Amino acid sequence: MRTIIRGGRLLTPDETLDGHALVIQDRHIERLAGDVLPAADRVIDASGLRVIPGLIDLHVHGALGSDVMDATPQALTAMEKFLVRHGVTAYLATTITSSPAALAAAITAVAGARTPGGAEPLGVHLEGPYVAAGQRGAQPLAWLRAPDPLEYEAWFESGVVRLITLAPELPGAAELIASATRRGVHVSAGHTDATYEQVRQAVEWGVRHSTHTFNRMSGLHHRQPGAVGAVLTDDRIYAELIADGVHLHPAIVSLLVRAKGVDHITLVTDAMRATGLEDGGYDLGGQTIDVRNGVARTHTGNLAGSTLTLNVAVRNVQRFAHLTSNQALAMATRVPAEALDLAGRKGVLRPGADADVVLVDDDWNVHAALVGGVLAFDKDSP
Repeated sequence: MRTIIRGGRLLTPDETLDGHALVIQDRHIERLAGDVLPAADRVIDASGLRVIPGLIDLHVHGALGSDVMDATPQALTAMEKFLVRHGVTAYLATTITSSPAALAAAITAVAGARTPGGAEPLGVHLEGPYVAAGQRGAQPLAWLRAPDPLEYEAWFESGVVRLITLAPELPGAAELIASATRRGVHVSAGHTDATYEQVRQAVEWGVRHSTHTFNRMSGLHHRQPGAVGAVLTDDRIYAELIADGVHLHPAIVSLLVRAKGVDHITLVTDAMRATGLEDGGYDLGGQTIDVRNGVARTHTGNLAGSTLTLNVAVRNVQRFAHLTSNQALAMATRVPAEALDLAGRKGVLRPGADADVVLVDDDWNVHAALVGGVLAFDKDSP
């Protein structure tokens, strides 16, 4: 089936193309046409809208009352349908520190997930359980533990785990990182008390990401640069950024963008099950989280994820860091695809790429979304 999207402004994201149509053949982009268009089975009019690659969220726990740790098809379906309505066409289902059985169940559930009309799960992001107690944030203390080869080797062998967050200063971290990198699993430094030197050593072992940069990691000091200093100064690290105006002050968002550059930042939401719902009490890893004015906190006041959506994150980072639309968009499309070894396949509008395409207005509100060439969301449909 051939679909043509015409009349809109294409953000590839690195170029802006006016007067071009996007030609989709089945599940892939066939070409970007500037003049003569082929015959099509379906034509989508994008007049007055931007045509962008589908957004990619590498760190999302839940939405609409559902959570990855529910480990059910129903929970993942609810999340995936919500995500696509906010422009996310691919995501990593993110866990929280929990029991071995609960984590295994979540991994198994994601392995069998695929919701027609929803965002595509790219695999699992294990956030914990191998993190520092002093930087645990909302990670449940009772289930924190040191890396266990019997546990993590089974995770990696599943083929579902794509990213794991850990504190690289923990005993056994070097062996875990070596095992992960051999199997193509990415490793992120997060929830860590590591020094600058320890993070730099972990990068030599294979760490290539940082989890919600600045949040729950040893901070920047002019004589002790800490984990933050290592992230800011090493271009081998892709830095997660939660641009909700709560996790980081807008000035720090701007600082991070200036230090790392657009090509080394991945916008994420860290969204939890309250996302898309009203304020109230919500479960996260067996603890009640209080959401007030859209901000999620534990009973001790620690931030506990967010209620952010990724299209709003793009809007926010553009404003906070004084970026162009293309620069802001790249951090939620091309860069996370590159960070997950999906360059050229996801996060771009180019021939041969997956036909994950979103139509947005100038304020990043989503009007329609296609996942693999299939219309997954249409704002004007009943």
